[in-house]
Amino acid sequence: MQPEPFRQEEIEETVKAMLGEGGIFATAPMTLQGIDYDHVFQLSMASLRDLMAMRGAEHAAKELIVYEDERYTFGEVWTKSMRFANWLIKTHEVGAGDRVAIAMRNYPEWVMAFIGVIATGATVVPLNAWWPGDELCEGAERAGTKLVVCDGKRFEAMAGSKDKLGLTFIGVRGEAPQADVQFNEVLEDEVISADVPTVPIDPDSDFCLLYTSGSTGKPKGVLLTHRSATNALISWSFALTMAQRLRPEYPFVAEKPAVLLALPLFHVTAMHIVMLLSWFTGRKTVFMYRWDAEKAAELIKQEQITNMVGVPTMAHDLIQKANPEDLASLIDVSTGGAKRPETQVKDQKEKFERLNASSGYGLTETNAMVAHITLRDYQERPSSAGRAVPPLNQIEAFSEDGKKLPRGKEGEICIKSPLNFRAYLDDEEATKAAFHEGGWFRSGDIGYVDEDNYVYILDRSKDLIIRGGENIGCLEVENALLSFPGVDEATVFAVPDERFGEIVGAVVYSEGGEIDLQALRDHAAGELAAYKVPERIWTSPQTLPRGGTGKVDKRMTRQVALTHPAHWSALS
Repeated sequence: MQPEPFRQEEIEETVKAMLGEGGIFATAPMTLQGIDYDHVFQLSMASLRDLMAMRGAEHAAKELIVYEDERYTFGEVWTKSMRFANWLIKTHEVGAGDRVAIAMRNYPEWVMAFIGVIATGATVVPLNAWWPGDELCEGAERAGTKLVVCDGKRFEAMAGSKDKLGLTFIGVRGEAPQADVQFNEVLEDEVISADVPTVPIDPDSDFCLLYTSGSTGKPKGVLLTHRSATNALISWSFALTMAQRLRPEYPFVAEKPAVLLALPLFHVTAMHIVMLLSWFTGRKTVFMYRWDAEKAAELIKQEQITNMVGVPTMAHDLIQKANPEDLASLIDVSTGGAKRPETQVKDQKEKFERLNASSGYGLTETNAMVAHITLRDYQERPSSAGRAVPPLNQIEAFSEDGKKLPRGKEGEICIKSPLNFRAYLDDEEATKAAFHEGGWFRSGDIGYVDEDNYVYILDRSKDLIIRGGENIGCLEVENALLSFPGVDEATVFAVPDERFGEIVGAVVYSEGGEIDLQALRDHAAGELAAYKVPERIWTSPQTLPRGGTGKVDKRMTRQVALTHPAHWSALS
């Protein structure tokens, strides 16, 4: 039997008591980037590096990373990371204002490189390892980085642009023997200091540049500051502590916490909620190179994993393939990145009655967090994104003209929080357009907040598809389809899918009549990352319907298409 749902009154009382106690949860009013906030954690006056140094020292002897037959303690990872930081400073004079890219899948070296870059005061740029070579190179070029820490596959994808972009490659695991430098040689060089660099870091400077797909088709570069990230990490600890006080009979925090890292680290969810939160809380993190539900169940049992964070697709796969004895140590399966179908929440409860399901709502621009829902709250409101995590976050629905709407009224979900990003890379206009007056970030999600402060997401105003947690800009896919000879019109939209939540669908029109849909799909596969390629394609016998402004009526086209079988399907 799960504990009773959280009542708003008891939440408010507990928040007030916790803030009054001070400690790591002490807050103060603060003005950041011209925006006034009632609560900002005072500990965010320290940089992320200095906060990590403090927490890492506390957990130095504990195990941090497990990857296949490799195991690393907090202390070992910190020592290697500081050696890399000092090498960057000494060899390449890296510091504030510089950017260093990481382009690799989930390896322990990813974490070491990430922490090392942050420790120099520079900005780390995690590139999407699923991107093809041209997108990886464009991401590095836009960031202005000359240094790339990479694995073998990413080195091969980017090496052709080495001279053009002036890149220096730092290869990991011997996978890129032709790289300029081998990462492990740097880490093993004891001549290089492993002390924390003494360069001061402004907490309001950028620690990370992440690319996120936008409705324009070109990924936006999101600049996150040290202060925004530390406020996010402390907020998660605040939420866990608050929940434990409210429902002490439920084990929100395990005695020996361990989390499964199945999401790619270049995503803000894995980076923040798994990796950084593990550092902050002393939690063991078990890496997976790629997702495999049967392997995940094996690791959970073998490593006594207590928490899993993934996209709904992963949760669905695990629940379908695992046995109760495999997941005996697991306390919670938390999902984010996309809305989890209500049937999945129900199926998990029926098959694994003891196993809790929870869900979080956040964006790259909000450091991966804003709202959360768990326990009976989630069972009774599976379509809700939860309540805003106190005490820093505020969520309201706004009208198009920037007016706050009454509770229950649908509008654009907007967030005011010191967790919000600083700016979009080299795009002052987009940055300005992303906020309403008073610092309310416009999420692009359509929904409402009810009288009990629960947030409901109904739709998206941005032209995006979220496939298994991965954002896909429709315009980018449409451009790829339109570049195929004979395609005169194309519109791209989300198709519901039981496993991924949404997949990419498209309707195309040709004045000449016939289109070879397999050839069209192959062409798109050559232009786009694999997850962006359409999995359902329809042909239209006539020009696509237009709205009053002359634009293709995407909504009507989608509605009509979904009433008919696709003319080409990845399943066929």
